[in-house]
Amino acid sequence: MEASKYLKDIQDIKEIMSKSTQFISLSGLSGILAGIYALVGAAYVNYLINSHYGRYITLESKTFKLILLTAFIVLVLSVGTAYLLTAKKAKKAGEKIWNPTSRRVLINFLIPLITGGIFALLLLKNKHYGLIAPVTLLFYGLACLNASKYTLRDVRYLGITQIILGLIAVEFSGYGLYFWVIGFGFCHILYGSMMYYKYDRNI
Repeated sequence: MEASKYLKDIQDIKEIMSKSTQFISLSGLSGILAGIYALVGAAYVNYLINSHYGRYITLESKTFKLILLTAFIVLVLSVGTAYLLTAKKAKKAGEKIWNPTSRRVLINFLIPLITGGIFALLLLKNKHYGLIAPVTLLFYGLACLNASKYTLRDVRYLGITQIILGLIAVEFSGYGLYFWVIGFGFCHILYGSMMYYKYDRNI
């Protein structure tokens, strides 16, 4: 009897320690919606490319500016949705969304992400267009992998998947939009669905 009580106490302590070092309120539904936003955005970008009258899309063209605007809107919608749904989930679970653990998640996520964003802009400036999609996938994957130490394990697997896709995309650099669709669209929907099924349904 004493042994079973002792083991239960150890298990309770381990659970408390895990919760104190991991931010577990990430919303799976926000991942699903981010994937949907990415698919809609990619479909519109594909339409813009196909309807462009010139052979090449220059940085000064209206088409390119619309592509950038679409990417920005998808990013804002994804981040905004993630914040709102994660805040809602944290409130239901009695967890503060802004605490030392969530700050560690954010910092570890942003360092590779911002580095990759700057790298992608430099590639764009120097007209290495074929490498932009692989680089964004690779650094996004590294960002997820880096942040996964302080949050749900599923984020780690999402990061590894994005890194693999980014490496494959280097070999097939002319199909960047398709890899974006797979990485930022379908993968987000897949992993978001898994996270929702495992962690969100009963909250």
